[in-house]
Amino acid sequence: MDRSPTDLLHGTLDVLILKTLSWGPRHGYDIARWIEERTRGELIVEDAALYKALHRLERARTIRAEWGMSESRRRAKFYELTQRGRLRLRAEMQVWRRYATAVSAVLEAA
Repeated sequence: MDRSPTDLLHGTLDVLILKTLSWGPRHGYDIARWIEERTRGELIVEDAALYKALHRLERARTIRAEWGMSESRRRAKFYELTQRGRLRLRAEMQVWRRYATAVSAVLEAA
């Protein structure tokens, strides 16, 4: 699978969003907060990048959106995985595991 650096960046955020949504529907702020909490603050998703990715994933039909009320009683768009999104998440997770293993092999070399 050939990827440019931009594709890698997009793919990273995309797979993080898909994984976050695998736990259930969430609105944008909640997605960003979940990623930040899960990574202990190592990854902070900026609003512009998040919403660009959400729109990209929606166009690809890997997620769908529906308006609802957030826990703070504000109108918010909630995103959820589609069947296509679940399939893409599984495939992307395999790619990322292979990538992480390969990078670790280089970094751990004596």
